[in-house]
Amino acid sequence: MDRVKLGNTDIEVSRLCFGSLTMTPFQANLSIKEGSDLIKYAYKKGINFIDTAEVYENYQYIREALKGINRRDYIITTKCYAYTREMAKASLELALKELKTNYIDIFMLHEQESIHTLRGHWDAIEYFLEAKKMGKIRAIGISTHRVEGVLGATQVREIEVIHPIVNKEGIGIQDGNIEDMLIAIEKAYNKGKGIYGMKPLGGGHLINKAQEAFNFVKHLPYIHSIAIGMQSKEEIDCNINLMEKGIIPEHLSKKMKKKNRKLIIADYCIGCGNCVDICKHKGIEIIDGRAIPNENCVLCSYCARNCPEFCIKVI
Repeated sequence: MDRVKLGNTDIEVSRLCFGSLTMTPFQANLSIKEGSDLIKYAYKKGINFIDTAEVYENYQYIREALKGINRRDYIITTKCYAYTREMAKASLELALKELKTNYIDIFMLHEQESIHTLRGHWDAIEYFLEAKKMGKIRAIGISTHRVEGVLGATQVREIEVIHPIVNKEGIGIQDGNIEDMLIAIEKAYNKGKGIYGMKPLGGGHLINKAQEAFNFVKHLPYIHSIAIGMQSKEEIDCNINLMEKGIIPEHLSKKMKKKNRKLIIADYCIGCGNCVDICKHKGIEIIDGRAIPNENCVLCSYCARNCPEFCIKVI
């Protein structure tokens, strides 16, 4: 697998990033052994880059996998919602302790919305800068679902890596469309920011056209790496084939089609009802203030396009 440097950092990553949320109890609920074995399998196949976050509660999977991985060759990104020095310090110390590592390659502020939220989190950024001088962090970044988040990070010299949502149909972008996002990402790339995209398959909603959707993101000239969730060896092999050859081999395609997919709703659903309004199959309803799919759901994914919080996923 090809590797590239993330923007102006000295961090070299595989073109594929292992999105680790999907293996957690929040989604596939793999055991620690199952999850760590997948991480090690991906590493043997050339994927040396993993994305996690404090809120995913899956450091133990990565800690177990690190026992069979060359730490110096392995790149770990994690994220937190800290906005004070004390919160940032606690999040970093937790990550170091839980992962049993001396440093985090990229520490990010999670789900930043604009230059204004970055200013509101400046105390945390200042602490991360101190931690970087101590060798506990190699680079500082943000993740974002917003065009304004990318543009805000572009204005801040201290932000070195950006993890934006980017997919062919713009699913999950909260303040614009894919064209707006690509303009912002290009500006950030030209400023020397490292860019690794999230949700190339729109949170699972583009699985039925995975080849087309993945190739769209892969061919963008200002994306260094692509983070995608992987729950099985077959999914790892599919994504590697997409990255290296642009296709999914027939034998893998057949295996993937046999997987029973399901719609899941994240616990941060606000119960707005937009998904119910757009569903022609009456496959989703609001129960006790939260969206719940029912037996009528056909996984058409129209509901996700209407969700302001991007809390609807297909796994």
